[in-house]
This record gives sequence, structure tokens and C-alpha cells, in this order.
Amino acid sequence: MKQLFAPFANMSRKVIYLLVIGQLLVALMLWHNLSHGLIPKPIKIAENFFALLPTKVFWDNILVSLVLTLKAMAISILVTLFFAYLSVVPFFSGLAKFLVKCRYLTLTGLIFVFTLLTQDGSQLKLSLLVFGIVPFFVTSFLSVITSIKNQEYDLCKTLRYNRWQTLYEVIIIGKADQVLEIIRQNFAISWLMITMVEGLSMSEGGIGTLLIKYNKYNDLGNVLAIQLSIFLLGLFFDFLLGFLKKWLFPYTKLQTQ
Repeated sequence: MKQLFAPFANMSRKVIYLLVIGQLLVALMLWHNLSHGLIPKPIKIAENFFALLPTKVFWDNILVSLVLTLKAMAISILVTLFFAYLSVVPFFSGLAKFLVKCRYLTLTGLIFVFTLLTQDGSQLKLSLLVFGIVPFFVTSFLSVITSIKNQEYDLCKTLRYNRWQTLYEVIIIGKADQVLEIIRQNFAISWLMITMVEGLSMSEGGIGTLLIKYNKYNDLGNVLAIQLSIFLLGLFFDFLLGFLKKWLFPYTKLQTQ
């Protein structure tokens, strides 16, 4: 028991899983006993979740949200890699640093501007998602580039690589596993934003549209059931990206003491 409260203690994965499950059960019990009034109990949320699960409307809206999120992720990755890789070129370094600062801009004050620049609701939602994701992608990847040790560049000089070959070997190839890890970390941002942008244009549906519909009538049981589905899908994609990283880059599983 002392190991559970000791800093830097080494615990087996089985013990960690059991600990998390126990803490989750305790939290659910407290929620069940303390919730009353408008806040539904966990059993009610589970009932609503399993009632929504087999419906066509639920999966159609989930599919709309997933397609929009994956489109925004694909565009954001391309933009991020372009500016991040070329951030070592003086002409592009200022642009990359400016994108990093754009993470402090709020979308609320820019919605009208994006509405004028886009042709329909679909483009509006996509552009807002991309604008919200790219600064955080660039920030994460620039931190990876700045953490590269000088020895890696010196090795390329020893091998008589020119500057573009050094960029390719050290950053593009050498940090490919970090790109996938950044995508995994920042996917949560896009998945979090999807419900907000879908509320701006509800003609195409989406999980955000369902949330607004149930929230309008204060149906917290279905609202929290949809939130549970969003959470579970997020965990699934986090696991999937983590699996892809280990499969494509098996050397990342090596641990050093």
C-alpha cells in the first residue's frame, strides 16, 4: 500500500488497471448517491446511451462529425508539416512563429470573418476547425525541432550531407514518430471543437447538432449519453493512433533507464 503513495514508485500495469477501475467505481457510487434533481444518475445515462446506440440517427450524425474531423485533421497536418519543416529556413521561420502565437486568438470573435470568407456552412465549419487546430500542431512540432541535439546535426556534417539532406534525415525522417505522437495528442483538440463548430451550421447534422437539440429541452440524460459516446470515441482513436505509432515505429517501445 505504501508504494501507491510513494513518488516514482514502479507499479505493474495490472495494478494500475485495478486501481483505475476501483477509483472509477468509487466515483460512480458517489455520483449515484449524491446526484438528485436535474442531474441524472449514472444508471439513467447508461440507459439513454444504450437506447441511442442502435439508432440510425445517432450513427449518421457520428459519421458526419467524424468525416468533418478527419478532413480538418488532414488539412491541418499538411499545413503544419509544411511550415514546421521549413521553420529552419529563415524566410519561413517568422511565419511559423506567427502561427504559434495564433493559438491565443479566440474563434468567437472571428466567426463573422470566416463566414464572409466561406461559401457555405460546410466550408465555415472546416475552416474554423483548421484554424483552431493548426497553431497547436505547429507549437508541438516546433518544440520537437528545438529539442534536437546538436550532435545529430554534427553527424550529418561528418557524413558530408548538404543542408537539405540534413533537414530530410534529422527532422523529416528522424522525427517521423514524433509527428504521429503530435497527431495523437492534438486529435483531442479537434474532437473537442467539433461540437462547437457544428452548432454554427446545423443543416448537415453532426454530433454537435444532437447535443444542441437535447440541451435545448434540458434533456440531460441524453446530453450526457452523447457526451459519453464522444468520450469513448476519443479513447478509441487515441488507442488506435498509439497502436499505429508502435506498429510503424517499433523502436519507440524501447525504454531507457
